[in-house]
Amino acid sequence: MEMKELVEYIAKSLVDLDEKVEVSEISGNQTNVIELKVAKEDIGKVIGRQGRTADAIRTILNCAAAKVSKRYILQIIDE
Repeated sequence: MEMKELVEYIAKSLVDLDEKVEVSEISGNQTNVIELKVAKEDIGKVIGRQGRTADAIRTILNCAAAKVSKRYILQIIDE
């Protein structure tokens, strides 16, 4: 499973409007950036209280990325 697909699967599981979830990947030399866009009313579900849900998603992403020896950064963007 690609990292982009992993983040998309997790995000769609959390939100109410899963058709508004958009995930894009920007590849760099050493670090790849994954941008996650969700509907405005779902942003709180993805971030969570005190950012705990977002931190958990980042932890899962980093663990999966470590298996393929890459580095990823997750940016959550609200529309």
